[in-house]
Amino acid sequence: MNDKQRLRVAVVGVGHMGRYHVGAYSEIHNVDVVGVCDIDAARAAQAAAPFNYPTYTDYRDLFGKTDVVTVAATTEMHYAITKDFLEHDIHVLLEKPIAPTLGEAEALFELAAKRHLVLHVGHVERFNGAVQELKKIVVEPILVESRRVGPWTGRSVVTGVVMDLMIHDIDIVLNLVDQPVVELEALGRKVRSDYEDLVTVQMRFADGALATMLASRVTEEKFRTLGIHQPDAYIMLDYSTQDIQIHRSTSSSTQVGDNHLKYRQESIVERVFIHKGNPLKFEIQHFLDNVTGANGRLIGVERELRSFKVALQVAEMVRGK
Repeated sequence: MNDKQRLRVAVVGVGHMGRYHVGAYSEIHNVDVVGVCDIDAARAAQAAAPFNYPTYTDYRDLFGKTDVVTVAATTEMHYAITKDFLEHDIHVLLEKPIAPTLGEAEALFELAAKRHLVLHVGHVERFNGAVQELKKIVVEPILVESRRVGPWTGRSVVTGVVMDLMIHDIDIVLNLVDQPVVELEALGRKVRSDYEDLVTVQMRFADGALATMLASRVTEEKFRTLGIHQPDAYIMLDYSTQDIQIHRSTSSSTQVGDNHLKYRQESIVERVFIHKGNPLKFEIQHFLDNVTGANGRLIGVERELRSFKVALQVAEMVRGK
């Protein structure tokens, strides 16, 4: 962007993710934050205070005052709020999940396309430096293993762990394997909330590749990992540290001695250099660049909806059992 393309931005909903958006926008040049909005005036004031941003309790007061907006309100309000902003020709970065239903999600994308606006869905893990690098490494996945677990925090209790956490992994795995899902199985259970808190998923893709996923918000240890098995290597990604290790086999041998068998496997471990940074800030900058025409979408609308469809299917399977 140049000074002539300076954008006015606003944030609607300053719960868990909205507060991070306010902070990230404060670090981006060539934008003016014109408002922080939340139905809870005290919460809006708390998020805006460090930066002295104006606050609002009604998002409609932002019409005509902003060019782009982050919508991080509750999922139930996503459709109505986003539709209003799009109808007022305002570009939207919408936090995941897109909406409660597939029909609403499709309608929002159709409206954005009709009005030539950018509607970007907030999948922050796509902008993790390690995930960006992973796309250059993964060429023939046989098995993908994803684990995203952590302790109970009490947040996001208005939705299950599938839409809260696992949707990130579904999105990443589908875009890594890039094949139709031909078989899907999901199991889960409630532990601390009225929704699924622990879920396991198994997928089989058209080319034979397999994927297993575990998501939990009731596990005392927190870790976020992705393992990819390929014919010539095992790749391990740690989301938290933004690190990738590639294990490649070099030789193996078996020795038979007196009453015992020895097996030795030798391999080399490559540690990939990662350009690390704040994934949310990268995501917001990508969104703003879409708005100004500096670049195109990282993920097309069809793939956005594919990930959402599979996440909805998993949630329905779990709640139906």
